[in-house]
Amino acid sequence: MIIGAGAIGCLVGARLALAGQQITLIGRPALVEAVQAHGLTLRMGTETQTAPAVNAVPSVAAAFDAAAAFDLAILTVKAYDTAAVMAELAPWRSRLPPLLTLQNGVGNEERLAAILGANRVMAGAITTPVTVTAPGVIEVIRRGRVALAAVNPKAPAFPALSLAAMFAAAGLPAGVYDDYRALKWTKLLMNQLANATCAILGWTPSQVMADPRLADLEIDAWRETLAVMAAQRIRTVTLGGYPFPWFAPLIRTLPHAVIRRALGRLVAGGRGSKAPSLYLDLEAGKGRTEVPFLNGAVVTAARPGVKTPVNRVLTETLQALSRGDTPWAEWRDQPERLWQKVQAARR
Repeated sequence: MIIGAGAIGCLVGARLALAGQQITLIGRPALVEAVQAHGLTLRMGTETQTAPAVNAVPSVAAAFDAAAAFDLAILTVKAYDTAAVMAELAPWRSRLPPLLTLQNGVGNEERLAAILGANRVMAGAITTPVTVTAPGVIEVIRRGRVALAAVNPKAPAFPALSLAAMFAAAGLPAGVYDDYRALKWTKLLMNQLANATCAILGWTPSQVMADPRLADLEIDAWRETLAVMAAQRIRTVTLGGYPFPWFAPLIRTLPHAVIRRALGRLVAGGRGSKAPSLYLDLEAGKGRTEVPFLNGAVVTAARPGVKTPVNRVLTETLQALSRGDTPWAEWRDQPERLWQKVQAARR
């Protein structure tokens, strides 16, 4: 059972279904109608595959009504929808299988474990860039990986290596980690870069990283995050092919100009022209974004003496924009205003 039929949910559902797994996908009516009529289509380059046997339903209740039991639930909704999903799952708690969350941000695992128990929750991350081109049709930008870590490493409900093998057989190579916090905070670093700043200014990641002052803000936001992690003894891990344990110390110590060039190349070679997730949620007028679970999580987790002015400004500004408290037009294409606001917060 996959709860959340967005880009990631559809990608995982399609891959697992094509590998022979029985999949029930829970999504919005347009997605359900498209999948019921045409199956779930996965495109990568010139290759197109369709999984015709995916069961698509509009609600958790419909999923449980249509199946006797599930072996695994995979949660792929936005972090701000976790509470609503758990409320929807509550009546079915006795029939709920172990749950794997592939959500972005930090804090989801703790909220899920508080309700289901840590033994029944596994943390995950996926580093495959993917977009939805039409309901039931997804396009993979490039191949990525899945990462898995049990919230309770001793939990018998989660044979992590068996899940890793299942994903690998479906074309999603998977690695198993021994510390879910290290995994999720490292993924936060990846999601954090050139995300909130792009949303506030209405710019692409390449535009942000081409502006030296804004690129320096991105570096300082990372440095704040690494300081928060260090204070809580959360280490970085290699993820998505990026050796964070190797270059995290360099991020902390090298001059901004050196780091700026390296990060600029990293962003340009990845999602440089692609609008990031926070930008897309703001543009869609959803009234909320995942920034509280990304930059906001850094601010919330900061111990006394660890200052987080860049992440705080990014969080507060984007929150005001998403709620409609401040017109987006007042911030779009206004890098000087953002720069000055951060400088004021540092004083």
